[in-house]
Amino acid sequence: MGSAAVTIPITSRWVFPAEFDATGPLDELQLPRAAAQILYQRGFHDAASTVRFLNPRMEDLHDPFLLRDMDCAVARIRKAIGALEPIEIHGDYDVDGVTSTVVLKKALELAGAESGWHIPHRLHDGYGMQPAAVEEAAARGVRLIISVDNGIRAGAAIARANELGVDVIVTDHHLPEAELPPALAVINPNRTDCSYPNPDLCGAGVAFKLAHAILAGAGWPAARLYRVLESFLKLVAIATVADIVPLTGENRVIVKHGLKGLGEVRNPGLRALLDAAGFADRVPDATEVGFRIAPAINASGRMDSAGQAVRLFLTDDREEANRIARELFALNVERQTAERSIVKEIFDRCLETPVTDADAALVLWGDGWHRGVVGIVASRIVERFHRPAIVLGVENGVAQGSGRSIAAFHLLAALEGMGDLFTKFGGHAHAAGLTLPESSLESFRQRLRGWAAERLTAEDMQPTVEIDAVIEFAEINDSLWRALDQIAPFGMGNRRPLFGAKNVQLAGPPQVWKEKHIRLAARQGGRTLMMKGWGLAELAEELRDAKAVDIAFEIERDWFAGWGLTVRACRITC
Repeated sequence: MGSAAVTIPITSRWVFPAEFDATGPLDELQLPRAAAQILYQRGFHDAASTVRFLNPRMEDLHDPFLLRDMDCAVARIRKAIGALEPIEIHGDYDVDGVTSTVVLKKALELAGAESGWHIPHRLHDGYGMQPAAVEEAAARGVRLIISVDNGIRAGAAIARANELGVDVIVTDHHLPEAELPPALAVINPNRTDCSYPNPDLCGAGVAFKLAHAILAGAGWPAARLYRVLESFLKLVAIATVADIVPLTGENRVIVKHGLKGLGEVRNPGLRALLDAAGFADRVPDATEVGFRIAPAINASGRMDSAGQAVRLFLTDDREEANRIARELFALNVERQTAERSIVKEIFDRCLETPVTDADAALVLWGDGWHRGVVGIVASRIVERFHRPAIVLGVENGVAQGSGRSIAAFHLLAALEGMGDLFTKFGGHAHAAGLTLPESSLESFRQRLRGWAAERLTAEDMQPTVEIDAVIEFAEINDSLWRALDQIAPFGMGNRRPLFGAKNVQLAGPPQVWKEKHIRLAARQGGRTLMMKGWGLAELAEELRDAKAVDIAFEIERDWFAGWGLTVRACRITC
């Protein structure tokens, strides 16, 4: 297996914001000082743009026909509807692919189309549209296939479809190759010749734009069209959060309205999923969607067949929906067990090979590692070592896996620079999937390590604690919480604000609980606040005798106390 280690601690570099003039251009909005500072640092330097950001409207969604090939795709779909031709949707096995499939299928049904769907099995079929699946669809009489959240690199499958007289419409958001696949239409905001204003749509976002374009020509009153679109946004918001795309611009509209819509859910499957996740009587925020809802949907494709997740959202039977939701959460427990097992194996077997500055990228592999969870494991490795990581499972001489990266390293560009090694690969700047022969693994490890070493500095591989606002405990109140609620949803591109409190005294030694976490009683200016630090138990001894510390923390919703404070980092100051 490849090399790694867990013994070298990585110290963080703290970055504080510049001084902020609280009487500046945002003063008329009467926001708490810290909230105004956060918005100003995120590029909102006048009241008008700030108000638009804080109050995104459905009307701010872009015209779907701004996407290249949208007109051609809609014309072909309308032709299929008029001729009663069956349409087949080819999706993917993650949250993005599942929700894309459901949204487009429901839109096609509303438009009067006869449609089916197909999602490959991760372990049996591999990623994306395959020639065999196209042949099976053609044999069933399908003459139009629409891909969602995949297809941009499925040139061989689409060429086979053309041979069989099957038209293909690709909707995808992954980065294309230099040459587009030979499809009838390719809808992808990342096409170099596409000027769509939001290149950061997830796959479900692109499918939603196609759904919008199809239904816009149905002759409905505007009010009905927007009601239906808003109903779709519930699933699209979940996918947008899960796929870790920037929650800015149009994506912010999608997530803000989609999450709000989760307070009124009629779809039996979505209702069952929310109930099983513990949201029977409240609406989850973006963080809870990412950590409690999305993993259950993903577990279907990671551990079994993603078809179960699709069926969950398509069924009208509440009893069936509840059963499937329970199955998904049980599969997620299996996923967590498999993930922990691989992480433990990596850390246990690689202690003797420390990570050094020369290890600018990590490639790890092991026999039988579950291919459905290696991407999550790669994320854990990146979090621990703050450098690109690829994790692969090896079976029958073939290595398949996923990689995750850091902000300073374009992972897909690196893979493209050594494409001769791979049977298949694709993805984004910071996440990718790949397949290669086991015999090429050591060569791949050395080449990726060298590629990264040429491009990354020691500073790139040092995690930073970027403070959004230095704050006094006296400023932490309900008014600030309400302002943060307006700035939400938080995620990529609009991360949850990180506050810094300087020269804080600890009112007693930190308390360790469940062996992994700590509780701190922090005092400043006569006010004592309780804070919790997830996974920070290793700091307990260091903090025990500290006279004063700087604390980096987040303000999060606490459903028992209104809001709570979560420590992300501490440093002793004296």
